[in-house]
Amino acid sequence: MKIVTLIPSATEIVSFLGQKKFIVGRSHECDFPHDLSNVTKITEPKINVEGNSLEIHKQLEVILENSLSVYKVHIDKLKKLNPDFIVTQSHCEVCAVSFAEVENITRRHLGKNTQIISLQPNSLQEVFDDIKNVAQKLKVKNSYNLNLIKKLEIRLNSIKEKTKKLKKKKILCVEWIDPLMAAGNWIPEMSEIAGGEDILGKGGVDSHWIKFEDIQSNDPDHIVFMPCGFNIEKTKDEVVKLIEQNTYWKKLKAYKDKNLYIVDGNQYFNRPGPRLIDSVEILSEIFHPNLFNFGHEGNGWINLFDKNDKR
Repeated sequence: MKIVTLIPSATEIVSFLGQKKFIVGRSHECDFPHDLSNVTKITEPKINVEGNSLEIHKQLEVILENSLSVYKVHIDKLKKLNPDFIVTQSHCEVCAVSFAEVENITRRHLGKNTQIISLQPNSLQEVFDDIKNVAQKLKVKNSYNLNLIKKLEIRLNSIKEKTKKLKKKKILCVEWIDPLMAAGNWIPEMSEIAGGEDILGKGGVDSHWIKFEDIQSNDPDHIVFMPCGFNIEKTKDEVVKLIEQNTYWKKLKAYKDKNLYIVDGNQYFNRPGPRLIDSVEILSEIFHPNLFNFGHEGNGWINLFDKNDKR
């Protein structure tokens, strides 16, 4: 069996199910598990991903307005690999190669023997459903698959039990910095499990653009920055500049109380796979530090005001 994964969450799900050895091709963004770094890269971006959030946003606008793909697929490499399965997604054209393009390439260059498995989650339950679907298509033993998912659910439920009677804190999760975007889909649900109330995001609904005035009028207790594709260092750099350019941020309750947080959106929150449970743990540590300590601080998240962090 040969598998090509075209989005990081697909790579993580296939690996989680014990099928990592069958991955022969991956997207340029698939960087976990780390020992897959030598696996053939099938895609590359058509934009400069090293820019800041506004620069990336402007590039994406131009591409999408012209109905172009954000990514280039190396068809020659894909044909040479001739995979039995391609695991991709149909949720977002910015996140990975569009589903329509994958279908077209498969039809024209690979033929009927290659099966496409599409991930399309909007909630935590749908993430679990995607894992089950991939397991079924790859013929992973059902008891093995269900046992793995059960372990994830146990971790999730242990947090739920501790937070369900706590007073909810007003939370804002920022998925993009310039322009501002409130995180949606599975993020508000995760915030609630961790003991928060998402003030601008709605579970099961796509992320959406917001204005600073929306933040001001709701004045959250905690603000968590988790831009898609950004690590902690890059996010921190942008948030510092954001506050320098608009000092009104300093009038917010979250700023005054030193409750501005940077998380690794790239490795955790923006990947709808098994490590979303780690993401819930990260949020629970942030919202209720006296109640939770899973050891994610420093690697998974930092407080913007932490003077010991030298990034």
